[in-house]
Amino acid sequence: MNFTRWSARLPRTQRRIAARADRGARRPKPAAAAGGGSVPAARGESADPSGRGEPPAAAPSDAAPPAAVPTLDGLSAHDLLGQVPALVAVVYGPEHRVAYLNDTYVELFGSRAPGTPAGQALPELRELGLLPLMDQVLRSGKPRTVKSRRVPAGGPATTPRPRQESAAPGPGRSRHGYYTFTCSPIEMAAPKVAASAQPADERAGEGAVDGTPVDGSPVDGSIREAAGRKAVAVPEAVATETFTADTGTVTEPVRGVLVFGADVTDQVESAERLRTSERLQREAAVTLQRSLLPQGLEQPDDLRVAATYQPGGTDAAVGGDWYDVITLGAGRTALVIGDVMGRGVRAAAVMGQLRTAVRAYARLDLPPHEVLQLLDGLAAEIDPHQIATCVYAVHDPNENRLVYASAGHLPILVRDPDGTVRRASEPTGPPLGTGGWLHTTGSVPLGPGASAVLYTDGLVERRDKDIYDGVAALERVFAGATGSPQVMCDRLIRALGITAEHDDDVAVLVLQHPARTGHDAELFHNAALELLGGVEAAPRARAFASGVLASWRFPMELRDLGVLAASELVANSLQHGTPPMRLRLRRTDRRLIIEVTDGDEHLPRRRRAEPVDEAGRGISIVATIASSWGSRRTPGGGKAVWCEFALPAG
Repeated sequence: MNFTRWSARLPRTQRRIAARADRGARRPKPAAAAGGGSVPAARGESADPSGRGEPPAAAPSDAAPPAAVPTLDGLSAHDLLGQVPALVAVVYGPEHRVAYLNDTYVELFGSRAPGTPAGQALPELRELGLLPLMDQVLRSGKPRTVKSRRVPAGGPATTPRPRQESAAPGPGRSRHGYYTFTCSPIEMAAPKVAASAQPADERAGEGAVDGTPVDGSPVDGSIREAAGRKAVAVPEAVATETFTADTGTVTEPVRGVLVFGADVTDQVESAERLRTSERLQREAAVTLQRSLLPQGLEQPDDLRVAATYQPGGTDAAVGGDWYDVITLGAGRTALVIGDVMGRGVRAAAVMGQLRTAVRAYARLDLPPHEVLQLLDGLAAEIDPHQIATCVYAVHDPNENRLVYASAGHLPILVRDPDGTVRRASEPTGPPLGTGGWLHTTGSVPLGPGASAVLYTDGLVERRDKDIYDGVAALERVFAGATGSPQVMCDRLIRALGITAEHDDDVAVLVLQHPARTGHDAELFHNAALELLGGVEAAPRARAFASGVLASWRFPMELRDLGVLAASELVANSLQHGTPPMRLRLRRTDRRLIIEVTDGDEHLPRRRRAEPVDEAGRGISIVATIASSWGSRRTPGGGKAVWCEFALPAG
């Protein structure tokens, strides 16, 4: 239904229409454009006079075009360059004679006499290295730019040479600044002025830039000043060479160079502050990481170990590489190397937490795959978005093997005494922090005379090569590397091209199982006894221990303590363990190790025995008289309980 014809009869409708008409009458009409056209005065104002929403009528065909846009034809170059907040100098000719200096240039370096060669009048350009650049621009006709040239406080040369009488030094900068200079080729033309039309004072000033006439007759100061202003506008070469008196025309333009220096001090200082901040942050991360790495490696009795860590280049943030050597007791040693994904302080912090956790789990003397299983869960708790690779290996001198587990890490390389290099070929699990994977344990022989190297991907990974090409290169270098472990670390770093500018962190851990001969061999002995026959094995074990310790020429006090510890460990195994049982005695150059193994997996615990108890004091006695003691489960089932005695020095 159409309500239009009823709207005029609705209440207050007529009053509203009258109010709108009154307002329209009082509103000023918009000014008409030339030719009778008009423009609506405000947004939303309709150009439709009827008010019925009809489109406006088409403009008459004779409507005038819009007003003309202003041009730059009448803009003076002096005024334009003088207002630019930058250094501007105009020179001309092969000697780069001064044609114009703007106020900013004069305030910084001082005024210069027009027409003087830049090599004399503008020594600051020479000190900034711009004169050779200006020569190139003049020859090639192409602009050249030099960035961030330092201008010391006061300017490079604010004091003019003594022969420049009309030049005056500028105040210079209160502090040093930086400018980006652009040298652009330009062409300058003299105005077409006939010689006869020149005023007398200008003709009197012709012939020299300082206003002295060609014939040498003196002129007053006003003429000299006018001649100086003219020299700024008209180059000397143009004023003396390119004007012809008969025609008053310019024969050819004069080539010159426009030197434009933009002040970039704020940008340079901001970039420097950013670099300083990044450097301090990197130093903090490196300090944090180095403090989290071992300050001194533990040196096992049976291995020689060395490691090195090199952070990435100065432009790279520090990573999360780490390594560690942990003595487990009974001559066994754990070796760890890992790499946390990412860079910076966060990666270093995660690395420190993982390294601490590895040491804690290692004290439990767990198999390598169980240690990685625990680390996997911990890594997910530390940061669910962070992953890490890791190798955990254990060396047992009694077995002459390296037992290991890997979580997404690169393979261990083992070099036999004959120089053959082998990779640890057991499959690796996914990186730590991924979860849902059961890691496995592998082993590789590491007998006397053998060496092994553990490393992070920064040593072998290159952007333009496959990572296993780098591992193959490491194998070749490792096959020929000799010397101590530290020497081998340094040689591997150098041979693979690792420098201070390398873009990734590098951690390398080298271990050697030396083949001992002569006197050193006399300091390392092993002796073992199978415990058969039940309880009657206890006296045989005491007799065996007493004889072996006597043959090793231990002091009587240490011999008695060793026999007592062996007796208690054997008695505990006979009472609580199951066959097969074995007593092993081992000496190194620093300690005596007594170890008893059996087929039962229940680990003994030290407990406080009550006065009325007839048992439960064996482990307490061993812990009291020995330097250290411990127990672990053996891979084939069963357990091993051990204790150590430190040998007296000398």
